[in-house]
Amino acid sequence: MSVPRSQRKEPGPDEQQLLRAEQGPGGRGYSPGICLLLLPRDLGLPRAPVSWFRDHETSLLQGPDSGLGQELVLAQADSTDEGTYICRTLDGALGGMVTLQLGYPPARPIVSCRAADYENFSCTWSPSQVSGLPTRYLTSYRKKTVSRTDGQRMSPSTGPWPCPQDPPGAARCVVHGAEFWSQYRINVTEVNPLGVSTRLLDVSLQSILRPDPPQGLQVESVPGYPRRLRASWMYPASWPRQPHFLLKFRLQYRPVQHPAWSTVEPTGLEEVITDAVAGLPHAVRVSARDFLDAGIWSAWSPEAWGTPSTGPLPKEIPAGSQPHTQPDEDTQVDSPAPPRPSLLPDLLPLDNRDPLEQVAVLASLGIFSFLGLAAGALALGLWLRLRPDEKDGPQKPGFLAPMIPVDKLPGAPNL
Repeated sequence: MSVPRSQRKEPGPDEQQLLRAEQGPGGRGYSPGICLLLLPRDLGLPRAPVSWFRDHETSLLQGPDSGLGQELVLAQADSTDEGTYICRTLDGALGGMVTLQLGYPPARPIVSCRAADYENFSCTWSPSQVSGLPTRYLTSYRKKTVSRTDGQRMSPSTGPWPCPQDPPGAARCVVHGAEFWSQYRINVTEVNPLGVSTRLLDVSLQSILRPDPPQGLQVESVPGYPRRLRASWMYPASWPRQPHFLLKFRLQYRPVQHPAWSTVEPTGLEEVITDAVAGLPHAVRVSARDFLDAGIWSAWSPEAWGTPSTGPLPKEIPAGSQPHTQPDEDTQVDSPAPPRPSLLPDLLPLDNRDPLEQVAVLASLGIFSFLGLAAGALALGLWLRLRPDEKDGPQKPGFLAPMIPVDKLPGAPNL
């Protein structure tokens, strides 16, 4: 039974007081510093003095002459003081027991959110301070909308709705069916027996977008080309394939035992590496990002390895010399299985240039060729006009000399 507050021993200014105590048989007291343990009000006579012991110990912690009645005060309590305490009346009878567990009040949790696609996002959290007490988290979210009259002012949020923890009790909750251009406010509240603490986080789906890494990365050699590798991959399974929300990719590769990566940005789901080191295995990895640069790049995919081909370019087999094979008797005519790919390699050189780029190159070559021919013709004409006359031969008329002598022209005066 508790005594009047005026009779209790008050802690010093440098000590932390008890924030909360749950009283009763088997109850728990929580405190970061000084601890004050009380017995239930319905045990013993009013203000009956008791003696305090630790469970399973005989040493006296606080005697009946302490003046605290049924209260036990532990100054500078720490983790070694946790446990069960019992009190006995003057005649030795058991008066009650209290279990002590020390801890801290909740602090604002650390919260971060990420969207693996443009329809859903998840938030995770961790405690900023370990309380040492039983702790649970309450999670919810609101949708924030822009006011129609003032584009700079946010209207009251709609909601809140619960953010389901997936799985229950995990430090993660998921929001399904989010809108890509909307803003959301996430509420994560940490609760323990000493109180509550809340963290609010405003997020927009386009700023937290980070796709999962691409899947199915494969690296193959190109027969007959000792410095080429062909890499191919697929979209991550978590990314919905819609024409308005596509991904772009970047690919890195390096020879074995080389620490530096080379980076290219393919235009599709495959890329041909043309500067591989002949005879050496190469590591290849790929990552993805929204094609409009929303969010950030994904993590790198697991590395795939490939070695360039070391054999010569295979010769083309004439169509008439292919051996005739009988169809397998077990093969069904109406089988839905797709046809097998041809075993003959592609003998055409690999060229990844864009067709428009090739047309531009050809047009440039034609212009330069025309200018070269015009310059050559002009140089030849000047050389024929300005070359010197021969010394021993008869003097030839100039290039622009008249065909009829001047003295023979009609009306020319005789000099």
